[in-house]
Amino acid sequence: MSRIGFLPIEIPEKVSVEYKDNSVKVKGPLGELHQEIHPSISIKVEENILKLERANEEKDSKSMHGLYRSLINNMVKGVSEGFTIQQELVGVGYKAENNGQIIEFALGYSHPIFFKIPDEIQVECKTERRNNPIITLKSYDKQLLGQVAAKIRSFRPPEPYKGKGIKFVGEQLRKKSGKSASV
Repeated sequence: MSRIGFLPIEIPEKVSVEYKDNSVKVKGPLGELHQEIHPSISIKVEENILKLERANEEKDSKSMHGLYRSLINNMVKGVSEGFTIQQELVGVGYKAENNGQIIEFALGYSHPIFFKIPDEIQVECKTERRNNPIITLKSYDKQLLGQVAAKIRSFRPPEPYKGKGIKFVGEQLRKKSGKSASV
């Protein structure tokens, strides 16, 4: 059984947390986030430590206890430090260029793909000679950042034979051997 919900959350100096009417608002130097909380979960803020408590020991309350603790922890970490995701384009002729909040992809299709990034996310596309292009996404909202990264990956997911496609930096892909291995 998980005990994540009982772990306290430390609040950095420049971050403020407000809780009223089952809603939490976290404000920091990078931005502001809010989250609705289930009525069975209550929050106590004492000095620079935040604790979550559940009303009963039912299965739903236990799962929501850990869920909301993780969500609020990500909110506090996001508005104070921020989150970063890097993606790598592996393949001959694969390119990505950003013009403001719009990324133009060349991924081996007959047409370029244009994708508009939300304003909460900062994007940087870097292409160096003899290296694969890298897209760097930065934001204070972890959930939105993950959704955008997943959408970008869906344009050309890595294929299992050669490993071509859009992958996360540091991701290990399981490659299949192909036809010649069946001898």
